Amino acid sequence: MAEPVALAALALEAAIGWPAWLYARIGHPVGGFARLIAACEQRWNRADLPERMRRMGGVATVLLLLLLAGAAGWEIERIAMRLPHGWLLVALAAFPGLAQRSLYVHVRPVAAALAAGDLSAARTAVGYIVGRDTARLDAPGVARAAIESLAESFCDGIVAPLFWLLVGGLPGLWIYKAINTADSLIGHREPRWRAFGWAAARTDDLLNLAPARLSGLLLCLAAGRGWGTMWRDAGKHASPNAGWPEAAMAGALGLRLAGPIAYDGAVQAKPWIGDGRTDAVAGDIHRGLGLYVRACGLLWLIAGGLAWVR
Repeated sequence: MAEPVALAALALEAAIGWPAWLYARIGHPVGGFARLIAACEQRWNRADLPERMRRMGGVATVLLLLLLAGAAGWEIERIAMRLPHGWLLVALAAFPGLAQRSLYVHVRPVAAALAAGDLSAARTAVGYIVGRDTARLDAPGVARAAIESLAESFCDGIVAPLFWLLVGGLPGLWIYKAINTADSLIGHREPRWRAFGWAAARTDDLLNLAPARLSGLLLCLAAGRGWGTMWRDAGKHASPNAGWPEAAMAGALGLRLAGPIAYDGAVQAKPWIGDGRTDAVAGDIHRGLGLYVRACGLLWLIAGGLAWVR
């Protein structure tokens, strides 16, 4: 069932995304994960608890997410199997876990603001999709931040959830989304999160091992270039996974990405990825979006081919 579900879910999400009116009424499914994580953090990550207990609380949070997300996905699939054309119900339950349209819609305004010369609006727009400090970014820094987020989110928002949908069905997709949400919220190295978020960060690393490398390959295939930069520079990223799509994007666009980045007022001296220009402009974001669309098209071909073979 997974292959036609995957293709239908991709098509649904590309066509309608997650409309603003629907978000305003019921929120988004990942919001439920976020609320659960916040409740666990409040209970099990208190400053008065020893580090060992906070780490155990983080492990318990991950196990709870695995149980609830997997059980929900399994129950929906069980009900769907009893219905004629039940795979359509599974596709409806799967498509909110993908983010093709959403990512495109969030990145494009950054390019539009830069092209109009409105650096303030560009900083605001890119602030919605990155975690770094944006108030002091110059125009090339804003453009690079948008392109880096586009590359990394291609894995986290599209390739990885689709991969786990194909491998593990609906439970696989929603387990991935639950863990990825936890990693984005608590999987940090700051003292407050280091112990409690350890399990979420390590589990997310594990779940992204194959999708991250597949993401890089798809970007290079879609561009017809970037292979050398990806193989050479993927390991320069602090994450064992994020460097693959980011290095592929850098090589494909002829840019240097990453480099020194400020978080919470402190500059982190991260290495550069790629050996091209650093003066990225709005046109580079548009080129990145075009590459992103072509790479998504390759995913459609993969899902459609698997459905046909099945």
